[in-house]
Amino acid sequence: MNNTRIPRLLEFLKATPNDPFLNHALALEWIKDGDDAQAKILFEKNRQSAPDYVATYYHLGKLLERQSATDEAAKIYEEGLAAARRAGDNHSFSELRGALDEILDY
Repeated sequence: MNNTRIPRLLEFLKATPNDPFLNHALALEWIKDGDDAQAKILFEKNRQSAPDYVATYYHLGKLLERQSATDEAAKIYEEGLAAARRAGDNHSFSELRGALDEILDY
């Protein structure tokens, strides 16, 4: 692990283990470090404990696409679209819609 942010984020998470922002940030760092498995665990944790944390859906979907799990990615994007709609987050809705459309066009 060459990423110096991971240990710091893990330390922050000791105090607030269910913080969706910290879990999301750590998942992104795991991806940068080449560990999609660890990232997926954290994205799934957010999906369960913070279903309205919209950013989770896009990044989890992209991770699943990299793993050639396009049907599962499409399901995640659809969940994300619903979460973005509930949050009134038009920017995320548009990104998720674009990601889903890319899958459906293949």
